[in-house]
Amino acid sequence: MGLSEIDRNLLQRCLDRKPRAWEDFVDRFMGLAIHVVNHSAQARSIRLTPEDREDLVGEIFLSFIKNDFAVLRHFRGTSSLATYLTVVARRVTVKAMLSRKATTPLAEGAIRQKAEPADQTQPPPDREIANREELEQMLGALDGQEAQVVRMFHLESKSYEEIGRSLGIAQNSVGPILTRARTKMRSAGVNPASN
Repeated sequence: MGLSEIDRNLLQRCLDRKPRAWEDFVDRFMGLAIHVVNHSAQARSIRLTPEDREDLVGEIFLSFIKNDFAVLRHFRGTSSLATYLTVVARRVTVKAMLSRKATTPLAEGAIRQKAEPADQTQPPPDREIANREELEQMLGALDGQEAQVVRMFHLESKSYEEIGRSLGIAQNSVGPILTRARTKMRSAGVNPASN
């Protein structure tokens, strides 16, 4: 699908710096930016605070206006504007997430991150230790690489990128390996995604 007339007009108004054009642009694509941030964080098992989310959305929109709207000026109209902006937003978001250490990996397993504030949602320390021990025992049911990936992700809190680099595998292979390992662990009697 090509560029719609509505988006063509909005884009031209922004590039011509017409009054209220940028506000209309933000109103139209704010939901897209939020969706990209949420999806990117979920895909990389990163927990975002509301402040992190706002910062990332701000970085996306900043990238659109940087260098006199360079991103918008480079748009060729061969796809929908939303598709183009989604690709740009995803790249900006992933780059920002990888360069930041302010985000905390989601506690998909029983192990919570030490960086999370201690509150009533955090499991008691004895539960955390028991789950850690249970997870360590279940690692024996996995082959070498799966066990390494699960250990690095759930026990050492490493990102997909760090795991891939350490083990010499593609970053996009880490997720499928974790999924297979979790399936094996569940069938063996432990649910690594439970608290």
